[in-house]
Amino acid sequence: MPLAVGTKAPDFTLSTKTADGPKQIKLSDNFGKKNTLLLFFPMAFTGTCTTEMCDTSKELPSYSNLNAVVYGISGDNPFAQEAWARKEKIDVTLLSDYEHKVAKNYGVVYDSFLPQLNLGMGGVPKRSAFIIDKSGVIQYADSNDDAKQLPNFDKIKAKLAELK
Repeated sequence: MPLAVGTKAPDFTLSTKTADGPKQIKLSDNFGKKNTLLLFFPMAFTGTCTTEMCDTSKELPSYSNLNAVVYGISGDNPFAQEAWARKEKIDVTLLSDYEHKVAKNYGVVYDSFLPQLNLGMGGVPKRSAFIIDKSGVIQYADSNDDAKQLPNFDKIKAKLAELK
């Protein structure tokens, strides 16, 4: 069950890979400055995840105009995320939740991802979206068990416009 609207967002520090090398991103560094959109996704190099991150990359100026920073979070390692981002021209900052701790803290992990394929992959993040306001409080939460179901980005943008 995802964390509810009105809940204080659990802080975290996760790795990303930049042109200058690995970097640590801390959620609370945005507090007092910008709203944050967290987009949890199951894994890099997959169809729906690629569509989501490519489409979101094209919309980054809109999110910036809404005073929001966007992070894509998966359990992939930062080097795999960087390779995927380069291949697909993804500009969203991708954060590696390699141990799935952040996804667990936000209540958005599969007990078993795609069990029909017998992959044996527990802890994979569900496709989920959270808006965290400048005070560090969750203002929007959406999570879906269907990995092919994208978040409602119109609702997300409307909420960010309210918080601007």
